[in-house]
Amino acid sequence: MAFFLGAVAFVVALLASVMLHEGGHLLTAKRFGMKATQYFVGFGPTLWSTRRGETEYGVKAIPLGGFVKIVGYTPLEEIDEADRPRAFYRQPAGRRAVVIGAGVVANFVFAFVLLTVMAMTIGVPRPGSVTSTIDEVSRCVPATMRDGCAAGRPPSPAERAGLKAGDRIVAFDGAPVSDWDDLTEAIGRTKPGETVGVVVRRAGTGQEATVPVTLADVGGEPFVGVSARVVGGGYDREGPLDAAAFAARGIGRTIEGIGKVAADLPTAIPKLFTPERESTPGGQVGSVVGATEVSGQIFSSDETARDKIALFLSLVVSVNIFLGALNVLPLLPLDGGHLAVVAYERVRAGVNRIRGRPDPGTVDMTRLLPLTYLAVLLLVGFGVLLILADLFNPLQLPK
Repeated sequence: MAFFLGAVAFVVALLASVMLHEGGHLLTAKRFGMKATQYFVGFGPTLWSTRRGETEYGVKAIPLGGFVKIVGYTPLEEIDEADRPRAFYRQPAGRRAVVIGAGVVANFVFAFVLLTVMAMTIGVPRPGSVTSTIDEVSRCVPATMRDGCAAGRPPSPAERAGLKAGDRIVAFDGAPVSDWDDLTEAIGRTKPGETVGVVVRRAGTGQEATVPVTLADVGGEPFVGVSARVVGGGYDREGPLDAAAFAARGIGRTIEGIGKVAADLPTAIPKLFTPERESTPGGQVGSVVGATEVSGQIFSSDETARDKIALFLSLVVSVNIFLGALNVLPLLPLDGGHLAVVAYERVRAGVNRIRGRPDPGTVDMTRLLPLTYLAVLLLVGFGVLLILADLFNPLQLPK
């Protein structure tokens, strides 16, 4: 049930984010006197609608987004003669640019406000210390580092050796261990199948014991089967100014991360259906299906309620920043493509003015249709590929 509620919560948050984006277009278009005839959640058959003035508001059957219809968004659209003065393409370039960019601005503003409120209420995460104390012992040797325990899998080396939660590892294969980094380095120097002596300080008694552990092989890497206990940590609530600074830094880091993902995508695509999918930034990008799965994992995890809320809201923030960043790309039919067309019109008009020639007006959109179709094909194709990857090789919430 918790997983289902998490999935539903994400779908609702996604629709709200899309409608905020479309709401930015709608409000600015109305503010400049343009005619907007429809504002809908979803696509397909209409389930419910109502009319307020000249705009119809409603809900459609397929909850995969939403749209706002502004009369004359391109010169290719046939419009009534009475609506021609209010058509989008006949408006000054500055007003068109504001309407086009308002959707992106709405997503970024929402992400900024949400991060600011999170910092003032839930708080900013305070990093804890990752110790060499065992927090959990894996019951089995997984097939890959990403997998959990499945039926028929052998017990983990730590389980066989009798290691327990609360035991503190003080030495591994003769190397002193003071924290988790020391332990992972020591494990990395061993080989699968090797038996090493592990010195532990037992939970409760504080007595030290040397335990032989035979490392398992998981994807060619040595595997013990223990997770670390984190001490300290928590959250610090911030004042308004510090919260705003935290939000700005968070948006900057997310945009930087999106850039790294985009740069890594060409090498990550061949790994989408392999166990190495999450080994690179590009492989960690997912579709709506994957994000819904992650949201369900957040709600059904063993984290505290505070941690769950923080993780879920962070996911919503990331989605809004991604929507904004995606729409900035200068590709039709994205907002960035329409902004690029407006910018080109103004540059062309300026050059003609210098040359003493008349303003040639709006761009002939029919010439851009092949590029538009190609961009749509690529975006839809990549989206379908990610959906298939999320169905057959889903992303997992880090533990």
